Amino acid sequence: MKNDGERKPVLIAGPCVIESGELLDEVARELVRLNGKYGVDIVFKASFDKANRTSLLSFRGPGAEKGLQMLADVKSRYGLRLTTDIHEAWQAALAAEVVDVLQIPAFLCRQTDLLVAAAKTGCTVNIKKAQFLSGADMKYPVEKVRQSGNGKVWLTERGNSFGYNNLVVDFRNIPDMLEIVPTVVMDCTHSVQRPGAAGGKTGGDRRFVPSMALAAKAFGATGFFFEVHPDPDNALSDGPNMLRLGDLDGVVEMLIN
Repeated sequence: MKNDGERKPVLIAGPCVIESGELLDEVARELVRLNGKYGVDIVFKASFDKANRTSLLSFRGPGAEKGLQMLADVKSRYGLRLTTDIHEAWQAALAAEVVDVLQIPAFLCRQTDLLVAAAKTGCTVNIKKAQFLSGADMKYPVEKVRQSGNGKVWLTERGNSFGYNNLVVDFRNIPDMLEIVPTVVMDCTHSVQRPGAAGGKTGGDRRFVPSMALAAKAFGATGFFFEVHPDPDNALSDGPNMLRLGDLDGVVEMLIN
């Protein structure tokens, strides 16, 4: 892997959305164990609000105030670095009081006010590449963050729209984005989504998650993102494409060896 000598890859993992404190604790304990086992620094991810669900009836999460307190509790108890996504500019400063990395959702990666607000917090800003953009196109969102005074920018590949209800990954986007920033993350679980293909919610196929990770490694990815859940078939968001928590160990071992 092209990771500048002995540098370990960035690993982001956690449930799609905050469902309960018990879920956060279960996932966090496993991530701490993997940190110790493999000597990697895993960034814990969970969303306090999924503002882009397919249906108005879909579960969105506990909201900013309660959700960020729950994430702060995870940091306090387990010492993990945190990331969460923000959807509106006012959320940036609030989330930055708790998390280390602010994630910009793919659909919103060109939203200038959101990018500028995230940049001004001083946090690392992880911009997910839109499903309708090329890797090379991501230089413009990155410029918005850098020109706002923040040079700590990551980019994340998560596939491109392929007709209706499907995504395809052009792995050439990874080296293209590495020409823009040194940290390019492969979102191995969202890239196997089938958007809107499950009757008012998003489908997916988690069987392909390990293959997505290996392919991204071959193309030089310097980070990997896995949404995980102990029981993804009963998860409240993104279940079909989430990796089972118990399977994460084997995938991490595969990537760092």
